[in-house]
Amino acid sequence: MDDSGQGHSGAGGAGHGAGPGDRKPQRPPETGGGILMGRPFGVPVYVAPSWFLVAALITWVFGGQLDRVLPELGGVRYLVALFFAVAFYASVLVHELAHTVAALRFKLPVRRIQLQFFGGVSEIEKESETPGREFVLAFVGPLLSLILAGVFYLAMLAVEPGTVPGVLLAGLMISNLLVAAFNLLPGLPLDGGRMLRAVVWKISGKPMTGTVAAAWVGRALAVAVLVGLPLLTHGGDTEDLGGMDTLTDALLAAILAAIIWTGAGNSLRMARLREHLPELRARTLTRRAVPVEAATPLSEALRRANEAGARALVVVDGQGTPRALVREAAIGGVPEHRRPWVATGSLAQDLTDGTRLSADLSGEELLEVLRATPASEYLVVEDTGEVYGVLSAADVERAFVAAMARPTS
Repeated sequence: MDDSGQGHSGAGGAGHGAGPGDRKPQRPPETGGGILMGRPFGVPVYVAPSWFLVAALITWVFGGQLDRVLPELGGVRYLVALFFAVAFYASVLVHELAHTVAALRFKLPVRRIQLQFFGGVSEIEKESETPGREFVLAFVGPLLSLILAGVFYLAMLAVEPGTVPGVLLAGLMISNLLVAAFNLLPGLPLDGGRMLRAVVWKISGKPMTGTVAAAWVGRALAVAVLVGLPLLTHGGDTEDLGGMDTLTDALLAAILAAIIWTGAGNSLRMARLREHLPELRARTLTRRAVPVEAATPLSEALRRANEAGARALVVVDGQGTPRALVREAAIGGVPEHRRPWVATGSLAQDLTDGTRLSADLSGEELLEVLRATPASEYLVVEDTGEVYGVLSAADVERAFVAAMARPTS
């Protein structure tokens, strides 16, 4: 299963007068992904805590099956079953690496791969530029699962049937076939849903139309799984719907349906977000600012700002070079009667490379810069180094919420 994170995941600025948009922001270290297992192709691979629960469940279920097929194994069957669980998730990792390699080939950044409950997720930070690339990016995962199933089938033919290697290879072949078939279902967030999205995008010319269609098919799939999986596992015999096995099947169906339904909804929200991101422009959100020296009384600085129709203060040195930004929250914390005796510089935050932004930043790139260096205010400058104004993070947040509240086109 593949999930395009927002690169908004899925993710800086330059020095004064040096072309603020030229330096790529440094991403803060990833947290909360689980246990880091490695970095193939430079992409971190994490194992989420939920994986251990699923691995234990697979070990228990597969161990019970081995007891019926190879009763002579005794307690060793659970070690064999644990090996199967690890090998199965290694296959899932290969599936996700296929998405990752394709994304990197198309120059799309990949934040991480996470192995978790019911599979894995490749967090690709940006959208494909064309529906053709979107289709390829989605298809390579199930394709690799089908290839793995074929490899395990050929290996199974080379070993003696009814042996431990034979049973393991048969299990891995079937499990990879199931992974491929499940992911080819034509509804988001599954790979088949992304393929359907690409097809509708190609026909309509609108990526949002493709997302809406694939997401609603995904929600229909969720309902079908919730209702149909218990019936399917019992061969459609409604009189047999009882007992522990039926309860387990119903629970599994509910979990799968919830994952698909939630993923479809998330895909809709992500598409809506991307559609409105271009409306966020640093130039239009920036507040006009007036320069003041650090020793200037706050009351005098505010008087100058009011006269100029400005809503921000920039602390400059004797040569007029910006050195710090006055925090709006700090101004609000000073009672009016004390403002003539408070130096403006005492309320300011020193400027860093990360808090200097290009006035030309917009959309996803703007959000990436703000995420890379969290702050309440940022100095906005032209490519020439001239100060354009001050951008408040609160203003960006309000504009983002307002954009998301507007209907999609």
